[in-house]
Amino acid sequence: ETRAKVERLAKRFGLEGILEQYPYQISGGQKQRTAVCRALISDPKLIFADEPTGALDSKSATDLLDTLARLNEAETTIMMVTHDAFAASFCRRVLYIQDGRL
Repeated sequence: ETRAKVERLAKRFGLEGILEQYPYQISGGQKQRTAVCRALISDPKLIFADEPTGALDSKSATDLLDTLARLNEAETTIMMVTHDAFAASFCRRVLYIQDGRL
């Protein structure tokens, strides 16, 4: 069951070709997508995401944000910090902090 879930997430994030590689053999974007998959594998109820799309190309970023939005609809709380207005547009609720004020 776990292996099937790993393969499903790897395919979704374009990582199926690197499952047998070591971290030093993959790119920074692949490492970030791998970290996302590792966080999602256990079906968490709460995800903290600090600039989750920072090192991703636009397609990978959109895939990740779509996945997080679907998880949020399925009862997973997502707490995301971002400077990216596009990423923030996927959120149900946006809080702005400016000069230390909410």
